[in-house]
Amino acid sequence: MTAANSRRSARTGHSIESRLGDFSADPRVLILVAMAVIVGAAGAGAAWLLIKLIALVTNLAWFGRLSFAQATPAQAVIGPWTVVVPALGGLIVGLMARFGSEKIRGHGIPEAIEAILIGGSRMDPKVAVLKPLSSAISIGSGGPFGAEGPIIMTGGALGSLFAQCFHMSAAERKTLLVAGAAAGMTAIFGTPLAAVALAVELLLFEWKPRSFIPVVAACAVSIALRPLLFAPVPLFPYPQMPDLPWWGLLACALVGIVGGLQSGLCTRCLYAGEDLFERLPIHWMWWPVIGGVFVGLGGMIEPRALGVGYDVIADLVNGHMTLAGVAMLLWVKAVIWIIALASGTSGGVLAPLLILGGALGWIEGTWLPGGSGLWAIIGMGAMMGGTMRAPLTGTLFAIELTGNVHLLVPLLVATTAAYAVTVLLLKRSILTEKISRRGQHITREYAIDPLQLARVADVMVKDVDTLPREMTIEDAVAFFTGEIKRHRSYPVVDSRRHVVGMVDRGDVLRWMSEGVPEQRTLDDLLSDASAVVGHPGEIVADLVYRMVAHDVGRVPIVEPATRRLVGLVARKDLMRVRAASRRLDLERQSFFGRSVRKPGAPVDDEIKLSG
Repeated sequence: MTAANSRRSARTGHSIESRLGDFSADPRVLILVAMAVIVGAAGAGAAWLLIKLIALVTNLAWFGRLSFAQATPAQAVIGPWTVVVPALGGLIVGLMARFGSEKIRGHGIPEAIEAILIGGSRMDPKVAVLKPLSSAISIGSGGPFGAEGPIIMTGGALGSLFAQCFHMSAAERKTLLVAGAAAGMTAIFGTPLAAVALAVELLLFEWKPRSFIPVVAACAVSIALRPLLFAPVPLFPYPQMPDLPWWGLLACALVGIVGGLQSGLCTRCLYAGEDLFERLPIHWMWWPVIGGVFVGLGGMIEPRALGVGYDVIADLVNGHMTLAGVAMLLWVKAVIWIIALASGTSGGVLAPLLILGGALGWIEGTWLPGGSGLWAIIGMGAMMGGTMRAPLTGTLFAIELTGNVHLLVPLLVATTAAYAVTVLLLKRSILTEKISRRGQHITREYAIDPLQLARVADVMVKDVDTLPREMTIEDAVAFFTGEIKRHRSYPVVDSRRHVVGMVDRGDVLRWMSEGVPEQRTLDDLLSDASAVVGHPGEIVADLVYRMVAHDVGRVPIVEPATRRLVGLVARKDLMRVRAASRRLDLERQSFFGRSVRKPGAPVDDEIKLSG
């Protein structure tokens, strides 16, 4: 096919058969898989490096030794230094954000989402370096954060930077960005299934083979490398079988509801704290210092509230804590985490959510059957699922952390209950509220595009006004400039209603300005390649893409073999497809009674959509 014919086919749709099927994947996904393998290995390496950096900073700041051995601030001697260290850590992070990259502020996941949806999945190389370093300083100096947010940001930055080395679309860059983020989370926690679920529920904003398969490949590589980097066992093993009575799932739902309320309260307090910091008459660079002071004061009250707190999570799961100790930990951890995160320092939210949800679940477990450790796990999953609006991620995450698949149903009930509470009470999650405050709106509800379901034959107008090919330019000018209101454009047809082209007001004005002889006909000035056409059997979405590409608002619909006109689609017809889809959501119907329609809901029975 010549280049001219190729361009003509692209315009007219003639001889183009839409590739219809369940999925839109093509062999290029194999290239993405190969690249995701590399990104997955890089994400695992970044996770190992981050953990080592946190250990190094912790040892230097609290014990004055150069070591990569695991340590926690709670093991240090409590004193004035307990307040000074977090404040110094906050100062360093503030300086790095001010003079390095402001994107290192916060817990990382909103920034990753923003890069995906707004920034074309392009991330700054400085983020890949400064984010893990700032997070290591923040957490190592006592910040009550987790490592998962920073590693998601860092792994995502590595995937994005790798993708930017090649000629790739924004969607393909997104796939590799998310692959790197998921691989990093997999390496940190040993949770490949939860990482994939997180990718689907939070980061990809789609469910397509093009993105899903490479992300799984990256997580598979990361979990395969994990035994070489970390201990090859569940992070918080819980081998016991859940011993619940017949009403146990109801108790799980109640714990989930309480977890949802806890999640909503923490989210509101966090952003109320941000509002308070915004009112301070000092530059935001100094805010992390203030947050660090509060962290240190909290550490003097409850030292175990400092740092990541993986040892605390393990004790909650194993039941090695007292009621008074858990209550104090819950209160102090919540306060210092909210203040520190609101100050704009660098750190993650996942580990703190596990501690807060686990502590509340542990307390509830003192009155429920099965042991406090069981309810701590259920509380963790509920808090994560509700706060992040990701119930499947919360469920799988808790299962993989404990290595206990028997917790599946109790966790699913609890996380879904928490999820239901938060989506009903809060318009935004802890992850998306920050993006909303920057003036961006996102939605996390997935649905099939109605334009992908409808056929052109279902939406086209069959009674079409046309112009004859023999019409003179003089008559065309009179037709468009007369007192009668006309459409913007009309199909031009021959005696057998074969489409010759399209003529619109712009064509007429151009001919008038160029002085085209009035006795010439439309047939003299138009060709069959001048019109973008559609076919009755094609999907509406394919026609829409063609209309947008060529900036046309009205398209004649022709028989593929003969180009005989059978209909026409205008922009308003496309809006009717959307209206019909909306009607399926709003119109309520009883098969044994009268239909009830919500006032103002559009009604359109002519367009055939599923449902």
